[in-house]
This record gives sequence, C-alpha cells and structure tokens, in this order.
Amino acid sequence: MHSIQYLDIQENISLKSYNTFHLDSVAKYFVEITDTVELPLLLEHERFKEGKHLVIGGGSNILLISEVFDGLVIKNNITGKMIEKEDEDHVWLKIQAGEIWHEVVTYCVENGWGGIENLALIPGCVGAAPIQNIGAYGVELKDVFESAEFFNFEDHTNKTYHSNDVKFGYRDSIFKHKLKGKGIITSVTLKLDKQPAVNTAYGAIQEVLNLRGIDRPVIKDVYHAVIDIRSSKLPDPKEIGNAGSFFKNPELPNDIAEEIFFTHPNAPRYTVDEHTIKIPAGWMIEQCGWKGFMDGDIGVHDKQALVLVNKGKGRGEQLEQLAQKIQNSVMEKFGVKLTPEVNFV
Repeated sequence: MHSIQYLDIQENISLKSYNTFHLDSVAKYFVEITDTVELPLLLEHERFKEGKHLVIGGGSNILLISEVFDGLVIKNNITGKMIEKEDEDHVWLKIQAGEIWHEVVTYCVENGWGGIENLALIPGCVGAAPIQNIGAYGVELKDVFESAEFFNFEDHTNKTYHSNDVKFGYRDSIFKHKLKGKGIITSVTLKLDKQPAVNTAYGAIQEVLNLRGIDRPVIKDVYHAVIDIRSSKLPDPKEIGNAGSFFKNPELPNDIAEEIFFTHPNAPRYTVDEHTIKIPAGWMIEQCGWKGFMDGDIGVHDKQALVLVNKGKGRGEQLEQLAQKIQNSVMEKFGVKLTPEVNFV
C-alpha cells in the first residue's frame, strides 16, 4: 500500500472518451481513483463535499443527458485480480472493480474456470456487473456472484455484501436502489467452476456449435460462439456510439402475454416461471417500425432494434427523447411499458 499525498482533481474534462455513447458532456471536476487508500482522502476533499458526484467505470451503461455535469465525476480505475481460495471443484476469484469485464471473462476461459463464458463481450468494467446483474444467453452474474466490497461515502466504512444481501433481480440489485450514489464498489468475488458444465440452450449458441461440427463443447467453444453472435448483431462501441441493450426485456403476466400472442402468434417468447413470460423488447420495437430509424446522428441500430446509437455528434437529450418516443409507441401497440436498462444521468 502506497502513501497518497494528494488527489489530481481536474476541471472541465470532456467525458466523450469515458462513455460508450461518445456523448460530449463535460465534467466540472474529474478524478481517477487507482487505489482504495485514495478513497478516504477523496471524501475529505472540498470538491467532493461541495456538490454532487458520479462514479463511472467503463461508461457503458450511462446516458449523459446534460452537456455539463455540474459536479465531480469519479473514474474507478482500481485494478488487479487474485485467487482468494480454491478447492477441488471451485476457484474464488477476487477482481478489482476497474478491471475490464471481457478481459476477465477471457482470463477465466483461458484458465478453464467456467461460469461466465456466456457473458463474453459485454462492455464495461467489473464494478458495474453486480449493479446491473449483467446477463446474456441464459446466464446472469448472480449465478457466480460470491460477494462485493463496497466503500460507503456516508459513513466511511468498507462493507462486504454477499449474494443474499444484494437483492438481485432482472438487471437489478440493491446497488441501483438503496445504495445508489452512496458509495463505490471496489471489488467483486466470483465463484467459478473448475469442472464446468456448459450452457448452450439460449439464443443461437447451439446453432453456431452445430454449424462448426462441435458436439461436445467446452467453455472455450461457448465463449467463441457468444463473441461471434454478439459481433454479428451488436455494433462495436469503438465504432458506433451505443450502450448495448437500451431497454430491459419485459417480463409479463401470462394473461397479458397471451393477449399479445393472440394478435401476434409468431411473437418470440421465453418462459420465466409458471406465471411469467418474457417477450424480447427488441422484437416489440421492431414491430413498431423503429429498426434502422435515424434522425441525424441519433437512431436505432439496423440489425438489433434494442440498441440505440449515436453515429457522431448526437446529444444525450436527443437520445432521451427518442427513447421516450419508442416507449410511447410500444405502449400504444402492445400495452407494455418498456423500462430502460441504461442509467440516465
């Protein structure tokens, strides 16, 4: 642990390279945190005390609506990973919150540790993973989550939140509600399988494996299949500004879902439980005619209607307005309210 004498708090910093929508919002104040020992110092700093603050990681799940953030943006750059413990069947991997998520997935696959290979190529950093309970292709973070360390800005304490404490839901957790804005996740510990069973039941994974003649897939096969599927459907944030899935897939009571199936018998569906059916939001948005829509640099991706894009000089306010128009049309056509997965700032 090294001694920190001061924090380099900068003024009027563009956030364009710090959010995957590439929105040119400006932070009045900006600081990068690279070590947990800097956090108590941050809390004593006048820039932190005098106004609002925003913690960011990869910036892959935020929509910066205002062109100026009138406060302090805290970039979580705490990195590193270590094996906390292991036994014959499992490894407990502790990962600092500033690590890039996909790089961690790759690291685990290369070591033969299973559990997160279906979550390959999800943009962002590790600290955001439990906030959103990220998920894809039949797997959610909660399936492998052991704990997260959380530094509380209000009482200056470090607390470990275990799986039962986090109140995981669909793209949801305690970090989006009770603890929102009250601190910073500094690390996440995952429990991974040394003798993993693969999950190929969701989406096109099995189809891709069949095309490749793979009848006994291992986690590396699933990992590569997921990367290929995501790459074919979703725009690379480095090339086209986007935040991945903009809306949650609605989970509907059976009676509401059946009304939709009556008028749209070919609607895709996934059974959540005996009372609930999930219908893809992207399909609903496409049925409303939004797929491929562009208004200047702001629009809807032409391959996946669940993804809103900024192709250059769009503004957050324009994306917010487009999202509202999409919500209104889906409500009018299906009677379903779409909920944003992206956090509005």
